Amino acid sequence: MDSRSLGILLVVVGGAVVVIGLLAMNGALGWFGRLPGDVRWASGNTRVYFPIVTMLVLSVVLSLLLAIARRFF
Repeated sequence: MDSRSLGILLVVVGGAVVVIGLLAMNGALGWFGRLPGDVRWASGNTRVYFPIVTMLVLSVVLSLLLAIARRFF
């Protein structure tokens, strides 16, 4: 990977982080971590949370984005 491709990749990743941060501040990502299938268990003072479906969705989205990026870089 040459320095130009690396620079473009860093700009794109930085822009994506900024957009995700703005969405999180705005509350647009309120659904994240509260999908059906995420396991929550509480008993007394103990709370356990397994975001199974959220992590599956995140894994699929990141895999698709990386596959698309691999085609261009």
